[in-house]
Formats: sequence, structure tokens, C-alpha cells
Amino acid sequence: MTILVTGCAGFIGLHTTLALLQKGQKVIGIDNLNNYYDPKLKEDRLLILKQYPNFIFEKMDFANQQKVFDFIEKYPEITGIIHLGAQAGVRHSLTHPHDYVRVNITGQVALMEGAKKLKHLKHFVYASSSSVYGANTKLPFSIDDQTDSPLAPYGASKKAGELLSHSYAYLYKLPLTGLRFFTVYGPWGRPDMAAYIFAQNIIDGKPIKIFNHGDMKRDFTYVDDIVAGILACYEKPPVDLPIPHRIFNLGNHRSEQLTDFIHEIEKALGKKAMTEFHPIQPGDVKETFADIKESIEVFNFKPKTTIYEGIPKFIEWFKNYHKVGETLKCNKVS
Repeated sequence: MTILVTGCAGFIGLHTTLALLQKGQKVIGIDNLNNYYDPKLKEDRLLILKQYPNFIFEKMDFANQQKVFDFIEKYPEITGIIHLGAQAGVRHSLTHPHDYVRVNITGQVALMEGAKKLKHLKHFVYASSSSVYGANTKLPFSIDDQTDSPLAPYGASKKAGELLSHSYAYLYKLPLTGLRFFTVYGPWGRPDMAAYIFAQNIIDGKPIKIFNHGDMKRDFTYVDDIVAGILACYEKPPVDLPIPHRIFNLGNHRSEQLTDFIHEIEKALGKKAMTEFHPIQPGDVKETFADIKESIEVFNFKPKTTIYEGIPKFIEWFKNYHKVGETLKCNKVS
């Protein structure tokens, strides 16, 4: 059994690949190590993975169809694909939409075209996003809800990936499953994510921007829970369906106030944030909340980590990675 993980040097990619390796699974990881954020963070993640003899890394752009075909020819033994590589970031998609078309749409098609050539493929799991729900106001977000009104190119690109996957499952009987992730956070997270930005600014004594004047809620999901869901889902390919394609939500099934999330970061750092309140940003949604009923029923998904447990773990990693001193000049946080 050999599993391909795309985006292995990314945030969720690192944790997923590491979990597979620790189970003794052979993993081939690919990543183009682009500079959307500091590549050093990606390289440091890779150093962890390269300690395992059952890990192979190939630097590759999976949006290049010929390179994907060459890769598949080199590794025909691949039996599973966990596709986590993507161009992330809602706000970045407003200014760089072509990046999202190329990576999230063209890239997914290139990988599915490659998957058609794998004789022993058992399951192709790919990352989608809660951003596909867009302007939906019904809570919690259900996989049965309409997702035809994304608010930014990022969400639209992820919805396109879902639609294309359905068509490939229909035409070629590829066993495909899409997982809609809800606001994942944790150690080794991306620098453009809220927890990382808030922690860095608090430490640096810079104000943090809080949008919609603080009236925001998110279904914050700790990365270990997401990885457990990915691996459990991978073991349940949709082989019993006429069209072998399914969609699931992976979230914490609780919607937290953004201000509570920030307060937990303050507590973990022992330093109070300076805040600036702003109107809601284009492309943002006010609230997310995952209905995970189907994920529980099909692969026993049970997220366990609250922000009160997850934030201290993230801050501990953040301080160690960035060599932040134990004592911060601060105002007391209660």
C-alpha cells in the first residue's frame, strides 16, 4: 500500500503525512514549496517527514499535466491519494484569482487524469472547504445545503473541484471523496491564518484587526481532529454508490465567538492584545458551523479538542518555533 499525499509540506499535509508514517504506511509526498508564505516553514516541516525511511519526497507542480503523468509512470504502485495541496486564502483570492484557477481547478483535474492511469487505486480523498457554503445563512451548514453562492474565488475554486470530481466519478468510476474543512488551526499552521497572525501581533505589541466589529463566529477545528477524520474517511471509499463520490463536513460542530478565540490566545501568551475593529471584509462570512452528522455515521468522526485545549497547544509550538521567551512584557490577562 502506497499513498500519495499532495501538499505534504503544508500545514494539514504535514500532520496527515506524519500520522500515516507513524502507522508504518509508505507515503510519497509532493509539494512545489512555493513562496505564498515563507518557504522555510515548509522546509522545516519536511525535515520532520524526512526522518522516516518510508517517506519519499518529490518537488513537483501538480498543475502541470505532463509532470503528473511522468510521476504516475514512476510510481504506478500508488493505491491511494490524499490531495491536500491547494492555493489557500480567501482574501488572497480577491487579488490573485488566476492562482486559484490554476492550482485548485487545473491541478485537481491533472491529478484525476493521472489517477485514471493507476490500476490499483482504492480511494482519492481531496480537501474542499467550508467556503463553498458562501452566503448560506442556515446553520449549521449541512452537506445537503445549496453551495451555489460562494463569496470569493477561493470558495468558487473549491466548489468547482467538487463538481469536477463528481463528473470523474461518474465517467471513470474513480472513488472520490471531498472533505469540507472548517477553520483548521494548530501547531505548524500557516502564517496567514488567524491564530498565527493574532499570536505574532500580540507578541510584537502590534494591534490585531477584528472584522465585522467582533461579531464573527467560526467552527474552529484542531488539526489533530481533522487528521483523524481524513484517515478514517480514507478507509471508507464510496464503492457502494452508483456514482462513487461523496462529500463530508469536517468541523468541530461548535461555533465559537472570534473574541473568545482571541481571549484564549491572550491567556496562553499571558499578554493582552491591542485591537482595531473594522467592518466585515469582502469575501468573508459572518458565521460558520459544521453539521457533521454524515461524518459521524459513515466513519465515526468524533472531534475532541475545544479551543480551550487546542489554543495552548498551538501557542506552545509557536513560542518554541519562534524562540519566544517565557516571560513577555504584558498586561495581566484574566
